[in-house]
Amino acid sequence: MLKVYRVNRVTITNRHTYGWRINRAVIRIGNFLDIYNNTVCAVISTLADGATDTFSCGGMEGRYMIVHIPGDQKILSLTEVGVYRYLAGNVAVDGAATQSSTYMDWFAEKAIDSNRGLQKNMSCSSTLNETNPWWRLDLRDVYKISKVVVTNRNDCCAEQINGAEIHIGNSLENNSNDNPICAVIPAIPAGESYNYSCGGMEGRYVNLIIPAICKASGMFYVS
Repeated sequence: MLKVYRVNRVTITNRHTYGWRINRAVIRIGNFLDIYNNTVCAVISTLADGATDTFSCGGMEGRYMIVHIPGDQKILSLTEVGVYRYLAGNVAVDGAATQSSTYMDWFAEKAIDSNRGLQKNMSCSSTLNETNPWWRLDLRDVYKISKVVVTNRNDCCAEQINGAEIHIGNSLENNSNDNPICAVIPAIPAGESYNYSCGGMEGRYVNLIIPAICKASGMFYVS
């Protein structure tokens, strides 16, 4: 991979015929040209013809990702291989935000524009006053999320965030609001940033929803 990365996961797509040939293949991550000096990430027990599977490597470090089949007279065929690195820091800024509705020019993307709202109303997202308002961040890929940081608006109405749920997952069903819950926000003082630990939950989508009737959601920044 030209330099050392922390590898989050590896995806393997099998060939459409003779797929059994990949059975018992070993995925290794490390820094050595000698295959067996590198650490095993996963063993592919079986993979159907034409199928793609994902193998979690949990942040293993290495320059080389190797797929090999131990034994004599073996054939290794790969249709596609993907290696996804572990990214530390704020991945929200590279995502795409949307929300259930928009109040004036308080667009969804303002919550991930790296402006924590030092001036009132300059960088805040907000929905209209509606039933079950939600805000969604598409990270464009699946990540293990250690924490979500939410900065509340610093003018009026800080209580609008009260009771908001943070959901993380891969489903778009019900606008991604049915994904597992990371945390519930009881309250955040105006202009303050609070951290919510998600313990490595995996997902492409991060949602904030206020499950109540006729409320607006407003925030300054999500990371």
